[in-house]
Amino acid sequence: MSLVEKIREDMVTAMRQRAVERLSTLRMVVSALKNKEIEQRTPVTDEQAGQVLTTMIKQRRDSIEQFTKGNRPELAEKEAVEITVIEEYMPKAAGEEELRQLVTATLAELRSQGSNPGQKDIGMVMKAIQARIKASGLRADGRVVSELAKTALAG
Repeated sequence: MSLVEKIREDMVTAMRQRAVERLSTLRMVVSALKNKEIEQRTPVTDEQAGQVLTTMIKQRRDSIEQFTKGNRPELAEKEAVEITVIEEYMPKAAGEEELRQLVTATLAELRSQGSNPGQKDIGMVMKAIQARIKASGLRADGRVVSELAKTALAG
């Protein structure tokens, strides 16, 4: 069963259970996936659906930050609930220690291949780290990975 089918099935289940918040979030996700499908004129793959979900999570995190600054904790809480529902359909998030190990291993691999990356090579390093994270079946916040990579390159 594809990710899109699973989300649609869970949406129907949420309707039957009258889970209002979950249902509204899943409807939003299905709508975003449908928009992506219309945009590219082909069915959405699981990888593309994952990208859409990642974008939605980033948007929610930005909203939480804005609502917190604007002293609107009830809206920030609503966004946090949406994030938890969306994250159910994402791969497991990597912990900071796991990410630190991946960054260290990637840098060691790059150095063993003859390149000696420095601060100016952060783009190449980030690309290699992200590929390794994806290959391991995890997901990670790009900002955290970038900070860890910069720290490792500086040290």
